[in-house]
Amino acid sequence: MKVALIQTRTPATPEAALAHVLPLVREAAAGGAGFIATPEGTNVLQKDRDLLLPMLKPLDQDVVVAGLRGAARDLGVWILIGSALVRRDDGKAANRSVLISPEGLVTAAYDKLHMFDVDLPTGESSRESATYEPGDRAVVADAGELKLGMTVCYDLRFPALYRALALAGAEVMTIPSAFTRPTGAAHWEVLMRARAIETGSFVLAPAQGGRHEDGRGTYGHSLVVAPWGEVLAGFDHDEPGVLLADLDLPAAARARAAIPALANARAFTGP
Repeated sequence: MKVALIQTRTPATPEAALAHVLPLVREAAAGGAGFIATPEGTNVLQKDRDLLLPMLKPLDQDVVVAGLRGAARDLGVWILIGSALVRRDDGKAANRSVLISPEGLVTAAYDKLHMFDVDLPTGESSRESATYEPGDRAVVADAGELKLGMTVCYDLRFPALYRALALAGAEVMTIPSAFTRPTGAAHWEVLMRARAIETGSFVLAPAQGGRHEDGRGTYGHSLVVAPWGEVLAGFDHDEPGVLLADLDLPAAARARAAIPALANARAFTGP
C-alpha cells in the first residue's frame, strides 16, 4: 500500500494552516497515496497560551478538520490528522489525533497520553500539561488494510504503549510529531527505529519542520520505518513536502515471526 507523510511548517492561525496543508494533501493523493498522515499540530501552532486558547474549537467546528474531511471525501483517501489542537466538551484543551475515512467521516480519535513537560539542557522548556488535558486510553483503528496504533510525538519515549498497541493488533504505529531541534538531532531516528524493531511494526512519523511564526523551531526529517528497522523513506531536511513510501504489509508478520519478542515476554518480580 502506498502511504504519504506530509511535512508542514504550520502557521499560527487555523485559516492559514488549512491553506498550507491542503495543497500538500492533494499532491500526496496525486502521487498515488491511499493513506495520508499529517504532523502534530496540523491545525495551528501557537506557543503563546493566551493567543492559542481562544482559537481552539470543538473538533466538529474546527476549520482545518472540516477542510481535511472534505479533502478525504473529494480525493477518496484516508487522512490521519496527526493531531488537531481542539477544545474538549468540558472546556479543556486536547492534543487529538483524528482518523478520517474516504467518505469524510471521523472514524477514530486519540488524545495524546504523555505531556511534554521538560527543561532541556539548551535552556528550552515546555509545560504541555499547562494547556492540554492528557488522554487516558490507547487506540487501535482500521484504515483500510492498515491496523493503526495511534500515538503523538512525546508518546514515542514510552515503549510500553507501543507494546500494548502491538499486542492489540496494531501493525502500523503512527507517531506524528513536532520535535524540538535539539532532541530531534539526538534521538529522532534511533527512537523511531527502536519502536519499529521492538514491536515488529511499521512506523509512520510525519513531522513539523523549520522556524515557525510563533518562534519555535521544529526538526522535520519525517520518516517511514519498516518492521525490521530499516528506513524506507525519509527527509533529510525541515522544509514542507510530501514523502511517499510503499508498505509491504506482510512484513510485520514476518518480523514478528523471526523475532517473537511480543510472544516471549515474561512477567517478573522485583527489583
